[in-house]
Amino acid sequence: MSAPSPRSRVRRLHEKAAYDRAVIDAILDACPVAHVGHVVDGFPVVIPTLQWREGDRIYWHGSSASRMQKNAAAAQVCVTVTLTDGMVLARSGLEHSVNYRSVMVFGQAEVVDGVAAKTAHLRAMMEQMFPGRWDQLRPMTAQELKATRILSLPLTEASAKISAGPPQDPPEDRSHPIWAGVLPIRLTVGKPEPAPDLAPGIAVPPHASRFRIG
Repeated sequence: MSAPSPRSRVRRLHEKAAYDRAVIDAILDACPVAHVGHVVDGFPVVIPTLQWREGDRIYWHGSSASRMQKNAAAAQVCVTVTLTDGMVLARSGLEHSVNYRSVMVFGQAEVVDGVAAKTAHLRAMMEQMFPGRWDQLRPMTAQELKATRILSLPLTEASAKISAGPPQDPPEDRSHPIWAGVLPIRLTVGKPEPAPDLAPGIAVPPHASRFRIG
């Protein structure tokens, strides 16, 4: 288990913390959606984006013209990934909670430079989510790559926090006559919907029909 940094150490409900890289990696790999928090012009801003992990780093991308993307490369950021697993209904309002798995990564984002490097990381993102799709795509143009900025963070300052299980009512509340328990939440992927202009005869590929989150 890695020793947490002052920033990544979980201080509230520290018994729910996990610093083991296998736990952190599993959560990052299970959810492609992340929120990146940073300060822009003196104000806090949090933006949603897609993230992917390659070894000891996470990556995300956006428009090269985005002021948030430009700012993230020059200041400290926090990237958060969260999976919601259930709503916990207890016998008192105070004890209601949520079952979840989350990861926070801290540091100064680094920009990926160069056409070859950008292409390699975008391919890695696509192949992780939709194996086999990259080679079927129309190749990216030089202008598309120029318009895309890729940022990354090392996983040297990261921590996970996990909440699971039934409500933790105190003994004196357990006889109160109200239902208590967990409402499980699962992200499900529906049936693929073809583009309205899709040419006839093109079947749904396995990487689309088998896609799952969580």
